[in-house]
Amino acid sequence: MSQGRVQSLDQLEAQMRQVARGEMRAPADAAKPGFNSVEALVRLLTPANRQFLAVIRDSKPQSVEELARLTGRASPNVTRTLAKLEAAGLVHIQKIGRRKVASPAIKKLRVDIDPYTCNDRFEFS
Repeated sequence: MSQGRVQSLDQLEAQMRQVARGEMRAPADAAKPGFNSVEALVRLLTPANRQFLAVIRDSKPQSVEELARLTGRASPNVTRTLAKLEAAGLVHIQKIGRRKVASPAIKKLRVDIDPYTCNDRFEFS
């Protein structure tokens, strides 16, 4: 299971400045996907994007054009959505020749919300 960070932009900036000044080492999870709030993650997982992810998982399209055809979306829209989902760690995009092929990067997503602090976490499996 891989964990992701929920960290405000102010916290991230302060942490980056500390690392740049040599006051601390870069966190071990610095390269892992992160969000500034759980709400940002939930906003990305709209019903339309969940259906989009299901098409990727179930149909295994071999190009952006095929994915656009299967979902009824325009190719530029598919490319933008794939970029967002890849940045969030939800899909992998592999370039095969001139084609981009998307595949699922996770099976499940679990969100752990601390109602008393902003120490929320999420885990991918």
